Amino acid sequence: MATIYDVARQAGVSAATVSRVVNGRASVDAGLAARVQQAMRELDYRPNALARNLRRRQTSIWAVIISDIGNPFFTAMVRGIEDVAQGAGYSVVLCNSDEDPAKEARYVNAALEEQMAGVIISSAGKAANVNRLIEAGTPVVAIDREVRGAAVDTVLVDNEHGAELAVEHLIDAGYQRIACIGGPRKLPTAQQRLRGYQRALRAHRRPAEDDLVRHGDYRQEGGYQAMAALLEEVARPDAIFAANNLMTIGALECLADRGISVPEQMGVVGFDDIPWAHLVRPSLTTVAQPTYELGRTAALLLAERIAEPSRPPSTVTLRTELKVRNSSTRPSIS
Repeated sequence: MATIYDVARQAGVSAATVSRVVNGRASVDAGLAARVQQAMRELDYRPNALARNLRRRQTSIWAVIISDIGNPFFTAMVRGIEDVAQGAGYSVVLCNSDEDPAKEARYVNAALEEQMAGVIISSAGKAANVNRLIEAGTPVVAIDREVRGAAVDTVLVDNEHGAELAVEHLIDAGYQRIACIGGPRKLPTAQQRLRGYQRALRAHRRPAEDDLVRHGDYRQEGGYQAMAALLEEVARPDAIFAANNLMTIGALECLADRGISVPEQMGVVGFDDIPWAHLVRPSLTTVAQPTYELGRTAALLLAERIAEPSRPPSTVTLRTELKVRNSSTRPSIS
């Protein structure tokens, strides 16, 4: 393997000049830098990343800790992060916490031990994990979920307003008993979407009945079980608002297994758009989040935090959009 001294001889410069070029120092003459880079290509020189990171006291890697890698919501979000990271000269490592605070803590440990340049995290709910990053001086941005008890840059969507739009649409469509399949009780997103559901009912002078609310785990099986429990009610609902995409899929699966037609017998609106939502029959009404823009905005905030560590934390809230399709449009009776 070629060494820094081989590159220096090939380029006719000192090893110190090669080191400055490798580390991106602006003090090197452009002509010398071009000679060094040419020599590196000719010799297929690979800088020692470990030694360089020790000198810089950090890597050029961002950790992106998400709560469920199996959820398609995160796919476009991570793409938005990566596009900005690549443009800023960083690589991205994806970590799946699986909604487990202990697993999340292990990834935070890894980010600190590997001296990663920054972290974007969709937290499983523990402020302690985020605060450890802040206390260690590691730039961090919270995405999708606010982290209560941590002063951190945050990117969110208007969860409460999005849920309110969904339920108002079901009311306008003529549905009478609108149920909610909510997420885990302790998660801020689940609490906000439940509040939006309740606010829409109150605005139309309808009671927010406890027996019309079930809490799932933001996963398909949880949506299935919650839908099954709602169907056991004596006065069962005639419409469902499901608080995330995977639980919506589970609810639809349960309705299909029970032979309940959508939207004639049960209107359905889900939170989070799904790439194939317009292809299923009936097509699925959803509250769409700007997932790519969520990731892009978080990455821009992280880059700003790295460049300006002392600036006050900021919160950016993006708008959701109701995409009305057939699953919530009850056929008119002539």
